[in-house]
Amino acid sequence: MFASGRVGYDARNRVCREMNVVDDLPVIDMSALSQRDSAEHADAVHKIGEACRGIGFFYVANHGISRAVMDTMFGATRSFFDQKDAVKAQLSIEGSRHNRGYVAYQGEQLEAARPADLKEAFNIGLELPPDDPDLLADVPFRGPNQWPEQWPEWRKTMLAYYDQLLALGARLAQAFAIDLGVDDNYFASAFHRPLAVLRLLHYPPIAQPDTGAGKPIGAGAHTDYGMLTLLAQDGVGGLQVRRRDGTWIDAPVIPHTFICNIGDMLMRWSNDVYVSTPHRVLNPPAKDRYSIAMFCDPAPNTPVACLPGCCSPGRPARYAPTTSGDYLTSRLDATYAFRQEAE
Repeated sequence: MFASGRVGYDARNRVCREMNVVDDLPVIDMSALSQRDSAEHADAVHKIGEACRGIGFFYVANHGISRAVMDTMFGATRSFFDQKDAVKAQLSIEGSRHNRGYVAYQGEQLEAARPADLKEAFNIGLELPPDDPDLLADVPFRGPNQWPEQWPEWRKTMLAYYDQLLALGARLAQAFAIDLGVDDNYFASAFHRPLAVLRLLHYPPIAQPDTGAGKPIGAGAHTDYGMLTLLAQDGVGGLQVRRRDGTWIDAPVIPHTFICNIGDMLMRWSNDVYVSTPHRVLNPPAKDRYSIAMFCDPAPNTPVACLPGCCSPGRPARYAPTTSGDYLTSRLDATYAFRQEAE
């Protein structure tokens, strides 16, 4: 739908109107963020801030990640999940205290009122050299990735994409800083040796998806834990976002875009100025669904305390200061049964 090259504002808005997403889930032209001190840049930052204060979700187009790269990533994702369960199980996340590796079907429960999620996943974190001091000391979240040994090129593909998405997340974080009234580079240090996780996801089809209470779905209603999520969707769909009035809306697939959302950590950081929004995934009735998420989470020792300008005498800080690592640990421990058993 989006041709290669820069999408003009008129064309972009026409596409949004046709898809009925212009009001709830805006599409933002990332190329405008490179035009510093321009009206286009100011407009893009304003729209990002508006979305973060409102629905908590937005699409980005003209983001600089080529179609060829995204196609390659989806092909590589399918190739991994096509492997036999016994092969994938050798890379189980249960063998890692660093949130890396394969998550089997129903290995994760995101919504307490439902059975465990009907999906499988694979987590990749920051790749550290074998002699890295944190890795040697087994610092939490600083362990080795788990790789299919027979696929060295697959590993290279994943790591190259990880770096590209991390850079994209840093560009958006700079827009957040400008919108929130702090120094442009306020979040820059958060992207140095971050806790960012690249997550491949596969949702099998369900003949008759049912959102009724207690029924299993691909991903139960939840908010993301960290700072910012960048999601690439295949053409199948299934992601839904909950509006402030409690109604669920589809997040349609817009080719060659990422859908972005604010996580709980950035909501906490901004003293609830930005909003982390519940969302869920419904398994498609006839096709397998694949998506690729990049969770742009800060370095582990990053202080997470109310940003300057986000509190006042009439709006005191609502959360105690913490760090990125401590906060994510608490959230992951509540999500995975095997982490609770290890305590």
